[in-house]
Amino acid sequence: MALLALLAAPLAAQVALPGVQVPDPGGVLGGVTDTARDALRDVEASARREAAALLRARERDLSRLLRRNRDTIERDARGDLARRGELLATGLDMALVPTLNKAGFTVLSSERIEGLDLSVVRLGVPPELPLADAEALARRLAPGADISADNLHFQSGAAESAGGLAGTAALQAASSIGVDVGVIDGAPGPSVRVLQTKGFAKGAPVASNHGSAVASLLKSAGATRIRVADVYGTDPAGGNALAMAKGLGYLVAAGSRVITISLVGPRNAVLEKAIAATQRKGVVVVAAVGNDGPAAPPAYPASYPGVVAVTGVDKHGRALIEAGRALHLDYAAPGADVYGLDARGKPTKLRGTSFAAPLAAARLAAALQAGGNWRRTLDAETRDLGRKGPDPVFGRGLLCGGCAQKK
Repeated sequence: MALLALLAAPLAAQVALPGVQVPDPGGVLGGVTDTARDALRDVEASARREAAALLRARERDLSRLLRRNRDTIERDARGDLARRGELLATGLDMALVPTLNKAGFTVLSSERIEGLDLSVVRLGVPPELPLADAEALARRLAPGADISADNLHFQSGAAESAGGLAGTAALQAASSIGVDVGVIDGAPGPSVRVLQTKGFAKGAPVASNHGSAVASLLKSAGATRIRVADVYGTDPAGGNALAMAKGLGYLVAAGSRVITISLVGPRNAVLEKAIAATQRKGVVVVAAVGNDGPAAPPAYPASYPGVVAVTGVDKHGRALIEAGRALHLDYAAPGADVYGLDARGKPTKLRGTSFAAPLAAARLAAALQAGGNWRRTLDAETRDLGRKGPDPVFGRGLLCGGCAQKK
């Protein structure tokens, strides 16, 4: 039974649907009793049910958001949420605009994104034509262009409670890191001082709990030069791909060397190009894998090539059961039992991969400050979790293990 406990405890962290596999090094399970086998199957089934429940909750939340904001949000051809009545095009031959106009499309704007050398054309879709149908039509009329919806991205973490903390003294900062770090999120509150916050959405910047928590975690981990791109503001369609691309351009132009993103959405051509352009400028992008569970689709931007994908663990080094997945995984960092500040400056207990990403980003900034190969520096400070070496649950290991905990 001791063996059973050892195997069952981390099993939820090893679930990756479809097809749950239980590690069995050297045929160890061959000697486990039928009772133990049944118990392991029960744990496996429970983890599957939890993953399915997370996926259902995700869809309920998206459907509720859509019902409440049908004037600004609709589903694209893949069923993902996006800004209503608009498409984004890159690589569009402007000679095809009259053809698009004849079909009912309008050019809402043609923009060159600051800092990224990326041009994007916003197209208004024909009146009364569903976004999904408009996508298909625009692609037929302009086959050489990359055309996508302006997909929405969602924050991947939440506050639990104040946890009995009083005052900001409980959030002690680590050694000072002077490398510029950028944040794509909501704006931090006034008690979380950053170098600059700039808005890229209607009403932005507006102080948010999530943005405050992310910025405060960066500060508690030692980052001192932080800029924030608020991509939400008061816009029901905030967190869209174009706002995030513009935010990346601003942060790159301002000198950020690391950019952390604790948002999750579907793959999007404009944002993918913006991420690639950011990386070509020598900037490292860090992103959370999300909290929709292992049955959810791969998280973006964490799944884009070269992005440092981060998952979360609790104070015992166990993977969060709600942690999503990406097409690759680089590191783990604390994502539960950690504390940051909300928009009012109140210390708050946090949970989610959202809060692991900025802690990993701070360590990456410290590695850049030290010089040399940042990947080698980070790998040297990780604590290996799970099976020996890199694995799909914890990546290359745990960073910042003691960060942002109650003092």
